[in-house]
Amino acid sequence: MRLGVVVFPGSNCEQDVVHAARFLGFGADYVWHGDTDLTGFDGIVLPGGFSYGDYIRCGAVARFSPVMNEVIRFAERGGPVMGICNGFQILTEAHLLPGALLRNDTLKFICREVPLRVEDSACQWLALEPGTVVRVPVNHNEGNFICDAETLEHLRGNGQVVLRYCEPDGSSSHDGSAPNGALDDIAGICNERGNVFGLMPHPERVCDPVVGRTDGQPFFTAMAQRLAEVAG
Repeated sequence: MRLGVVVFPGSNCEQDVVHAARFLGFGADYVWHGDTDLTGFDGIVLPGGFSYGDYIRCGAVARFSPVMNEVIRFAERGGPVMGICNGFQILTEAHLLPGALLRNDTLKFICREVPLRVEDSACQWLALEPGTVVRVPVNHNEGNFICDAETLEHLRGNGQVVLRYCEPDGSSSHDGSAPNGALDDIAGICNERGNVFGLMPHPERVCDPVVGRTDGQPFFTAMAQRLAEVAG
């Protein structure tokens, strides 16, 4: 598997993604936001950061970078695309994923490790059993996922909710477990096809054992396995 990691002005997590991929034995190279050729890449990752200074709205300017036309075409052909944190925000702005990410309900920047429950979903980027709890860092100011009632029912009914914030034992608090106020405790969603995945937490930061946890590894290895199976 060879990942293309898109770098926008203001991205700051692209090196973490490349390190995680290479540590796991995959190829990974940077793609500048002005590039218009994704030839040779098996998957595309939009990393975290503050693209274009988060002006107007998070991801609103990055959505119009030249590379995004190619990312959209890549996704429409079934190519795997993952957006992490700011990358998730860009995917919603590009309408590759529904909903929007608003300011955290605490009005404070959140930077800490959180428990996440894996849901039964169509997502091709994750092959963990539903109900599995992983601990992954979050690092955001606008991670409050929101959508209208019809869209939420659609996400639920089509297996598009991939991850939910939860309590350490995997349960959901009556008052909500999302640290940012996200609707239905949603931490990550995918499109109906399952090849486009957006999440606010940062799995790339918990892939190398040197940091003490490896809960993020399945977010990369599952897609590599799937691509290998497709290749025969």
